Amino acid sequence: MKYQHKNLANGKWKELSFFQQMANIGSEVIRAINWKDKNSKYSQMAIDRALELLDLTITDKKNHKRGRLKELLRLRELLVDYFYFDNIYRSRDANWNNYFLAFNYAANRLL
Repeated sequence: MKYQHKNLANGKWKELSFFQQMANIGSEVIRAINWKDKNSKYSQMAIDRALELLDLTITDKKNHKRGRLKELLRLRELLVDYFYFDNIYRSRDANWNNYFLAFNYAANRLL
């Protein structure tokens, strides 16, 4: 697989806490939302990066406990539905902002 985040894919991603991983994914998702109406190519690139980071998070063994894996897989399903398909779950930009804001806050508290 060809990764855009080669350094992270080579093990650096696993060094981050769960909250840091999710905050980074959230940054890409918010970037995709912000570009959605301005430049669809940039939006597409951002959501592709978000899904790549999410896949790295899903494969990180530390995230296979306490219901995290289930949440991560559901998150992937919802993101793909929102950005690529018909948004059958009726997600909104504000939902994504609120969801990822909590992880950003938690990740900053760890620093």
